[in-house]
Amino acid sequence: MASFFLGADIGGTKTHVMVADETGRVVGFGQSGPGNHESVGYAGFQHNLQQAVQAALDSAHLATDAIFGSGFGVSGYDWPKQKGPTLDVINSLQLGGALELVNDVELGLLAGSPRMWGIAIVSGTSCNCRGWDAAHTRFGRVTGGGSEFGENAGAAELMVRVGQILAHTWTGRGAPTALADVFCERYGAKDLGDLLQGLICRDFELDAADAPLVFEVARQGDPVAVNLVRWAGSELGKMACAVIRQLQFEAVDFDLVQIGSMWGGSPMLSDEMEKLVHAIAPAANIIRTHEPPVIGAVLLGIQAAGVTPTAEMRNNLIATLPRQKPKNFGGIL
Repeated sequence: MASFFLGADIGGTKTHVMVADETGRVVGFGQSGPGNHESVGYAGFQHNLQQAVQAALDSAHLATDAIFGSGFGVSGYDWPKQKGPTLDVINSLQLGGALELVNDVELGLLAGSPRMWGIAIVSGTSCNCRGWDAAHTRFGRVTGGGSEFGENAGAAELMVRVGQILAHTWTGRGAPTALADVFCERYGAKDLGDLLQGLICRDFELDAADAPLVFEVARQGDPVAVNLVRWAGSELGKMACAVIRQLQFEAVDFDLVQIGSMWGGSPMLSDEMEKLVHAIAPAANIIRTHEPPVIGAVLLGIQAAGVTPTAEMRNNLIATLPRQKPKNFGGIL
């Protein structure tokens, strides 16, 4: 009798669920809206997860009791006190077999590292960093709390810094920058003072989706924008180095997986991160992954069932992904 495994990537913008057989061949896929309880509540999380799971099972022509193991990577699941209500939602699915629950960042490491261990550093809408050793005996992480807790820089944190830079430019505390003209045009402001008035009076706010504007200005050689991108890369490097030290990876050959759309914005981002990482961990193997995190969720489900995932299973998952990738298929947050 064939065994089937289910994986769910539950993010801040979408939920993806995939079902595969014991060889890693994808047999079902479903998608729905966001599942981060911080934005949609646990009721919204449950509704969207149930929709995506049912769609995946229907496309695979399977019932819930056919699932031998399942893995769930959940955005917003960061601390032990959140485990109970998160499991309540997952258990309402009444799936068969064992299950494993992790933060969604960990799916990116499973999907992106051929060895399926090491460190994942995320720079997407926000930022995060987690990892584990080959034996799964040591784990490392940052808070995932963003700029409030000194962790930069995803796109949201980058925009916080842009606001500060524009304020310093207007007051004369900072150097003039082409970022001022670009963001005035973006928000229809007549000048920088008008832009800051709108931001401070909460008529509008800088959007994380505007991060590409920063990279474009940096590509044109604006010194302030260049320094901003380098700052972001350095901040990400510091996060990675913290987790490297927690895991005692300084002399270890390990995979460091870069996840998220920000990494594609400018090579300077990765260059600055690599300088810091390789200064303390010269054997770190840096990988930019483009594989969707839901692959990692299925691998997690295989592990939950007591089966050791193989390279062949991972390769089969990648090879048999749905031909028409849904919107945000490769997203992380």
